[in-house]
Amino acid sequence: MKVLIVGGAGHVGTMTLPYMKSHHQFRVLDLSPPKDSSVEYIEGSVTDPEAVQQAVKGMDAFIYMVMQRPTSDSSSAADFDDVIANYQVNAMGLHIVLHAAKEEGIAHGIYTSTFTVHERTRNWYPSEEEVPLDNPGGFGERICRYFCREHSMSIIALRITGPRTRQQWIEQRGQPKSDHRHLWVTDEEDLARAYLAGLSVEHTGFDAVFIAGDEEQQEINLSKAKRLLGWEPLTHTYVKTD
Repeated sequence: MKVLIVGGAGHVGTMTLPYMKSHHQFRVLDLSPPKDSSVEYIEGSVTDPEAVQQAVKGMDAFIYMVMQRPTSDSSSAADFDDVIANYQVNAMGLHIVLHAAKEEGIAHGIYTSTFTVHERTRNWYPSEEEVPLDNPGGFGERICRYFCREHSMSIIALRITGPRTRQQWIEQRGQPKSDHRHLWVTDEEDLARAYLAGLSVEHTGFDAVFIAGDEEQQEINLSKAKRLLGWEPLTHTYVKTD
């Protein structure tokens, strides 16, 4: 499958591409080239329709990984600069990509959402459909939902939590709660498996899925990820962290 990764030179793309590149043929659209020079690269911004149209040409599916000015691990707050930057790429840029994909006949994609679409003070996240989108990060999911409803697209939003390199995951996994909250960091290989599962699954419409390194589901219900994608965190089963 030929897959466009929008923003693939960023933190998440750099972590996951090494695990995914043997499964599909990838192309990256980004302002900077990917670390892996063997991956096809198109320089450009998601806010540039011409660059986006060039990038989607000939692709079968897409992964949207652009995440401008992500919030911190401990807060969902944003200032005016965050609002402006996020609207440009996380709303307008996403809309441009989805429109270009629709025009190219690309029906299936994965949207990289974030756990910060939810207020972070909760201690239990029962299901993706029950927890309200009570932070502005949820706007991107609503744009995806619109394209699925009006243009019969298939988009899976991965609400990723604390994406970490292997070393970061080892160091930060199991840390005590900070400010009465805990971030269930997700290992890079577990995250890559979630993207691969999202690409291969038979799916219609829009679905959002929690992706987190909470294998015992102490705070996050991961049953939808298991049911829809066949995904659950596994790195803890073969990597020693003590």
